[in-house]
Amino acid sequence: MKLIAGLGNPGDKYKFTRHNAGFMVLDYLSYQWGFDFKFESKFNGEIAKINQSGESIIMLKPHTFMNLSGQSLIAVMNFYKINREDILIIYDDIAMPVGKMRFRAKGSDGGHNGIKSIINLLGGNNNFDRLKIGIGPQPPIPSEAYVLQNFNDEQLAELKNVLKNSQAAVETYLTEGIQAAQTKFN
Repeated sequence: MKLIAGLGNPGDKYKFTRHNAGFMVLDYLSYQWGFDFKFESKFNGEIAKINQSGESIIMLKPHTFMNLSGQSLIAVMNFYKINREDILIIYDDIAMPVGKMRFRAKGSDGGHNGIKSIINLLGGNNNFDRLKIGIGPQPPIPSEAYVLQNFNDEQLAELKNVLKNSQAAVETYLTEGIQAAQTKFN
């Protein structure tokens, strides 16, 4: 069983902010693959149990807010007995331009508080796969302010292309693994 978690902040106020790129990818996959999320209080997040590309998958949108994303993720991992090697985290990356995405196998938190929360709650272990969605470049304002702003119209057009490509990217990841996904989509 696999776990695919998209990071973001719950609520309409944050729906189209840059920090919600992970939620946006999962919402796009939900539409394309025909599944619905349901809030589960024991996980403090929205989940969907699906079969896709020959895999049983738990899809997760944590409702813990970004900085505590690890709490919801760990609850799902423990309940379903999912190994770190079977996790894909999809989230925003301020260091990459809008319109780009990049797979990465393990690594540091890169200053991302959601990833920092996950690594901390995994006991410092950073051995999980990631799909980073570019939201940069950041103008000369604090990161916290920038990531909570909505995408502008030009960026939304770029993001639509990323969302379309994310479906093929995640399908490649599921059927061929992280290295093939990196080769095709990085």
